[in-house]
Amino acid sequence: MARFNTKTAKAKGTSRVTSTGRVLRTHEGGRGVERDPRSELFLLSIANFVAQKTFYESGEARDDRFAALVRQLAVADPSWTAGLLDWLRGEGNMRTASIVGAAEYVKARLDAGATDGPANRQVVASVLRRPDEPGELLAYWTSRYGRAVPKPVKRGIADAVRRLYGGRSLLKYDTASKGYRFGDVLNLVHASPDPEKPWQGELFRYALDRRHNPDTAVPPASSRVLTAHRALMAVPVGERRGVVTSEGGAARLAEAGMTWEALAGWLQGPMDAAAWEAVIPSMGAMALVRNLRNFDEAGVSDEVARRVAAKLSDPAEVARSRQFPFRYLAAYQHAPSLRWAYPLEQALGHSLANVPALGGRTLVLVDRSGSMFHSRMSDRSELNRADAAAIFGAALALRAEEADLVEFGTGSGTVKFRKGESVLKVLGRFGDLGGTNTSEAVRKHYKKHDRVLIVTDEQASYSHYGDPTEQVPAHVPVYTWNLAGYRAGHAASGSGAGRGAGAGNRHVFGGLSDAAFRMVPLLESARDADWPWVG
Repeated sequence: MARFNTKTAKAKGTSRVTSTGRVLRTHEGGRGVERDPRSELFLLSIANFVAQKTFYESGEARDDRFAALVRQLAVADPSWTAGLLDWLRGEGNMRTASIVGAAEYVKARLDAGATDGPANRQVVASVLRRPDEPGELLAYWTSRYGRAVPKPVKRGIADAVRRLYGGRSLLKYDTASKGYRFGDVLNLVHASPDPEKPWQGELFRYALDRRHNPDTAVPPASSRVLTAHRALMAVPVGERRGVVTSEGGAARLAEAGMTWEALAGWLQGPMDAAAWEAVIPSMGAMALVRNLRNFDEAGVSDEVARRVAAKLSDPAEVARSRQFPFRYLAAYQHAPSLRWAYPLEQALGHSLANVPALGGRTLVLVDRSGSMFHSRMSDRSELNRADAAAIFGAALALRAEEADLVEFGTGSGTVKFRKGESVLKVLGRFGDLGGTNTSEAVRKHYKKHDRVLIVTDEQASYSHYGDPTEQVPAHVPVYTWNLAGYRAGHAASGSGAGRGAGAGNRHVFGGLSDAAFRMVPLLESARDADWPWVG
């Protein structure tokens, strides 16, 4: 009788987050597993808002672990590490972590005298995607390693400067609050203008004059936006509100590159409804989301609010803004007016576009333990990891063909939902459940499902049932989505896990966007899920 060569035989896909087989302890004292350095760095990097403390790790300890892993792999596996950093700043949308990573990559390779792999200059340039980021990288380097900036760092920054510096970026990002102004960056890296941008030489000279001789600096006539801005700044203070409320006032502000942040200072007074209504047309989606409370408090008109709502809920705008889904939840929780509720719900749905509609029966478990509630997404956000986990768990359940949605902590229970409901409405049914008994939750709720997905920080406490994934038959895939990037995982994963027949069917993803879920259908169609920047 054939044991393997049957009609139901199916190849297994493999994923890249891999355990070493070495046993560690979670921060709660539970049995955990060690991951190989690449897997640990990947999960940490896509959950790491640099200098932000988590429930179990201080910001300093977390950053030190991140930097040490980057330095180790920059020498041991430079191509992989360079690919991670490029992807992290691009699709991963993690700005500060990628900048810190690039600096540590170069430092490690220079110290080791390494010459193989991608050029240091190339890696630096790859993570600088916004005009204020050359200054950010310089500030990090000099604060950590002193003012002697090596040539590869200077040249990589210069490459980015030629690509990023323009008139509007100068107005938006070259502010007195920055330690490194555009002129300082140009002085340090000696960037020459892009030959294909004949106006850039004059712009660079103006950036230097603006830094060192602000009272006499004159913008180049070739820059319409800088000329318009200079004219706007020359308007007497007493006449400025008249400019804002005049016909064509909004267009004049836009032509002059006036941002909402700068407008209050220019007016030298409060941002009333008229001021907001004049600058709203030139605001990006992210700025709109951040200011919904301000719009309500100022009393912007219903007509303007309708235009804001249309932009917020536009799928193309949501994709262009590249905001994490939890940003929309934070805005929903803090905007006082109900007029923003439906647009934000739509925007949240668009931001979860990658969540697949899984066939068969799916068990979705969402971690609602204390550590998830007491770890905010960042120091600038009141939103916690528990609610972020609930967003993704609810979205998975709502889109699946048939799903059981479970919240767990010390205990566990089913979260009821109906097809077609709002993610935000389902979110209101989750609670705070104390400890992290993942194994008990899996054991209690697994009922011959076709797959199990666990959204968690993986910091399980002690359980006499052992590994959470051991509660599920080896042939059933278990997907852990890690939201925190701690060192110890709650279960073995990957083809090299060394934990028996089921280890290759245990997969770990991570991050704060929905991109990881694209891997689930790939794995279930017997395709390997490589690192996101490969292939």
